[in-house]
Amino acid sequence: MVVFNLFFDLSNIVCCLVSVSGGELFDFLAQKESLSEEEATRFIKQILEGVNYLHTRKIAHFDLKPENIMLLDKTIAVPHIKLIDFGLAHKIEDGVEFKNIFGTPEFVAPEIVNYEPLGLAVDMWSIGVITYILLSGASPFLGENKQETLSNITAVNYEFDEEFFSHTSDLAKGFIRKLLVKDTRKRLTIQEALSHPWITTHQSKEENKIHDTKRTAMRKLKAKRLKEYTMKSHSSMPPNNTYVNCERFAQVVEDLTSTEHKFSSLATNYDSLQEDVEALISIYNEKEAWYKEENENVRHSLSQLRYESRKVESMKKNLNQDIRFVESNVGNVAVRYADLESRYESLSKEITEDLKRIQDLMGGFQEGNVGYECGNFGAVFNRDISDSFVNLLNGSCSEDLFERLNLRNTDSGF
Repeated sequence: MVVFNLFFDLSNIVCCLVSVSGGELFDFLAQKESLSEEEATRFIKQILEGVNYLHTRKIAHFDLKPENIMLLDKTIAVPHIKLIDFGLAHKIEDGVEFKNIFGTPEFVAPEIVNYEPLGLAVDMWSIGVITYILLSGASPFLGENKQETLSNITAVNYEFDEEFFSHTSDLAKGFIRKLLVKDTRKRLTIQEALSHPWITTHQSKEENKIHDTKRTAMRKLKAKRLKEYTMKSHSSMPPNNTYVNCERFAQVVEDLTSTEHKFSSLATNYDSLQEDVEALISIYNEKEAWYKEENENVRHSLSQLRYESRKVESMKKNLNQDIRFVESNVGNVAVRYADLESRYESLSKEITEDLKRIQDLMGGFQEGNVGYECGNFGAVFNRDISDSFVNLLNGSCSEDLFERLNLRNTDSGF
């Protein structure tokens, strides 16, 4: 496609392209009195070459039909074909799934009707339908209404009616059969179609002359049916030859797809939220187990503290009893000590008085015996008496005192 010039403003783009003045291919063929299979083969080959240009660049036309096959100039013997209307064309990318419902129902492939992933094979199905129409003047899947047409397509419900294909070669029929295959993997590719024997070879002139009379009549009949088909197509279909309901259905499918994506996103968010909730529940369970364990440890510690507290209280109670008992015994000891002290003082006084009397007595002896051993007798006697009383106080008296104290303490439980 050559762009000669380009004009545009804020809302429009105008492209100056090649002038295609020959009109539609089927209009041209319908005006012919006869159409041979060899002529049909030449036109189909041109269509294949145009589609090959697209497919080598991974571009699918997605709307191949008679109305989009134009002649550059119909005045020459073998007009050149141009493919037009690339409004539905799409670049097929590896690993990227593409689905849609569009095109003219009579020419769409089963994968479009079934809303399956689309590829370059869609165009090959349309070429099979165009070839069938070009050779017979009849549509292979056209039903009484759109629903029947789509049902015929999904069921691949067609046949080579003897009325239309009695003089069509087996190569041509085989070519169509290999294109109208539901499994896209088994459908002919553009390269395989170009190398098909029906495209690469032609029947010899001798074969063409065998049934010349019958073939001429058949060609006229075929051209007549093709003209009738072309007129019917133009009169029964709206501009651009598309069904409004199909477009609405495509819009509904798109809306459903969008809703499906939203539900899928919602489901993903729900799954993520569910995972978060499960994680929170797991954390809660772990915390709860930890709190239970800590609570059990605290209860054990409190029980231990209560036991220790009761033990301390018991010890405190026993200690208070011991203190009271000690205080009681200390009081008794104090009383006894005071009694002993009083007795000791009394005894000390008596001893002092006795010593004084003895000293007085000794003094009387000294005065009566002044000359006794030069006065040493009194001193010696006085000293002996003093030592005896000191020993008495330090010895037997104190021992007797402490023995009594020990005896009383033993009796009282000390």
